[in-house]
Amino acid sequence: MSIWTYIINRAIRAIMLILGIIVLTFLLSHVLAPNPAHVWAGPHAAPSVIQAIIKEYHLNQPIYVQLYYYLISSLTFNFGVSPFFKQPVSKLIAIYLPRTLQLIFVAMILTGLIGVFSGAFAAEHKDEWGDYTVKALYLISWCMPPFLAALLLQLFIAYEWGVLPPNLIADPTLAAPRYITGFPTIDALIEGNWPYFWSSLRHLILPAFALALISFGVITRITRSSMLLSLQSDYIKAAIMRGVDKRRVVYTHALKNSMIPVITLLALVFSWMISGSVIIETIFSYEGLGWLLTTALYNYDYPTVIGCSIVIGIAVVIANFIADVLYAVIDPRIKLG
Repeated sequence: MSIWTYIINRAIRAIMLILGIIVLTFLLSHVLAPNPAHVWAGPHAAPSVIQAIIKEYHLNQPIYVQLYYYLISSLTFNFGVSPFFKQPVSKLIAIYLPRTLQLIFVAMILTGLIGVFSGAFAAEHKDEWGDYTVKALYLISWCMPPFLAALLLQLFIAYEWGVLPPNLIADPTLAAPRYITGFPTIDALIEGNWPYFWSSLRHLILPAFALALISFGVITRITRSSMLLSLQSDYIKAAIMRGVDKRRVVYTHALKNSMIPVITLLALVFSWMISGSVIIETIFSYEGLGWLLTTALYNYDYPTVIGCSIVIGIAVVIANFIADVLYAVIDPRIKLG
């Protein structure tokens, strides 16, 4: 099977999975709310508003007709109007999703750096104190609930030591940049709004580190295992016999050839962070998609919950699709099938 045939097959599967997510969301929404119009309109809506919603979303028609219009609306990202925020849900997602992506990208960089170098360090000191220390640290972080890790970081680093701000996306007293890319830090950089740029960076570090802390362990384990295999290779033994510095052998030659599984794993880490960001953003009041979803749940904002859930599901499917493609492209030893 050629690489392009493999990619097309994976793309078709991803599309089918996205359609399945939308259909499942539709079925669950009707199970949880037998009268969706009353929930979509909000708790204090007038009867005329409820009737308008029934007509607009075809809720008075057979279920298969409703599903058809639901699919069309979801695929065009038309999720209706939020009864709580009083704005189209697609507009809310366009505002809050880039903030979550900004948080996740920074967290992925931290996860990759911490995971790769701690894994390499553990492999270099196999069965020594360094190896045992790294194992203990990543096991503790892996077993710790995300909310507890976030609260501990917030308590000590923000409140006790005052090193970083405890919450929010930036200092609320500063003028926010206009919407250009949707990423607050990048928009501030483009505008030259330096006070907001540095403030958003400082506010970004703590939630990103909390998100990285609950994810780096799997990178550490994979890096350590790959490094141990690489260190047993003939070319590594030959380099050591030629007198090449051990640290150079470990962190240049062996580490480079151990990165293939790590690179592909980062695409999967992205999907884990999407779900983890819901908790992290809520604790740090970081107004991203996770914060939007939680706020919508608290306020029975039915359209926003559905829209956020579908977008998160699509993001996870795309991340897994990218991981599958990276496996095939980066490592030619993997059979395509």
